[in-house]
Order: sequence, then structure tokens, then C-alpha cells
Amino acid sequence: MPAADPELRLLRHALATVAYRGGKALRAAPAEFAEFRVAAGTRTPLEILAHLGDLFDWALHLADGEHLWQDSTPISWEREVERFFGRLAAFDARLATPRPLGSTATQLFQGPIADALTHVGQIAMLRRLAGSPVRGENYFKAEIAVGRVGVEQAAPRREFE
Repeated sequence: MPAADPELRLLRHALATVAYRGGKALRAAPAEFAEFRVAAGTRTPLEILAHLGDLFDWALHLADGEHLWQDSTPISWEREVERFFGRLAAFDARLATPRPLGSTATQLFQGPIADALTHVGQIAMLRRLAGSPVRGENYFKAEIAVGRVGVEQAAPRREFE
């Protein structure tokens, strides 16, 4: 599919949305937040963050027609943040190529991308439960741009308590 394909553009916008919302949930998290656990048997924020990196590794494989999943062992918070944005950028770069996809855009959205949005929301909720809430925002007004999938994001346009 060519890069101008509307489905690919929407996928890439969804990735930029994951990066924007993920960046907000991850930014300025207190050091102890990585190991915060709500209850026995639940994932810590660090484990969720590692899972996010795994999702985008999987997405890259799916884009190339391989269904390959690997669970990684979480490393440090800082390195998992780097890995998350790095894997997002690699997947976005793959979508920007003219190479045909090995999975449909619909499958890529309903699998790894939608799952990533869920997990970013979990991290944001855990921030509130851990006593370090992320400010609410009118995301409709957010400056989210295709291709902007790194840690550097636009400043919020309209936050609220």
C-alpha cells in the first residue's frame, strides 16, 4: 500500500495518538511508581510498559506477515520508556514505507494499537491511584501529528483538573 493510503494515514495518526497520550502518562512519573501494585496478581506500571514495547515488536512482525509474539523481561523504567518510543517509531517508519503490509490495517489497529491505547490508559489510572495523577486534557484539541511518535510531544493545549 502506498504511504498516501487513507487507512495507513489513520494508522499512523493512531500511533501518534498513542505516543502523545503515552508520553503524558509516562512523563515525570515518580521513581517508586514503576513498582506500584494495586493488588496481588496485577501488573506493575513497569510490567505494563514492557508489554507496550512487546506490542509494538509484535506489530512490526505482523506488518511483515509474521505472527511472532515474545514476552520480554522488564528492565528499568527509563529503558522501557526508551524502548516504547523506539518501537513506536520503528513501527511508524515501517508503515511509512511503500512495502505492502503482511496484515490488514484493520487487524493492526484492532490488535496491537487498540491494546496499546488500553494499556496507556491503565498507566494513567495507576498514576492517579499511586498519588501522582496526570492532568486531564481535552484530547480533541491536542496537537497530534502523523509521524510524531517520539518522546518529544507538543505541549497540551487545554488541560483541566
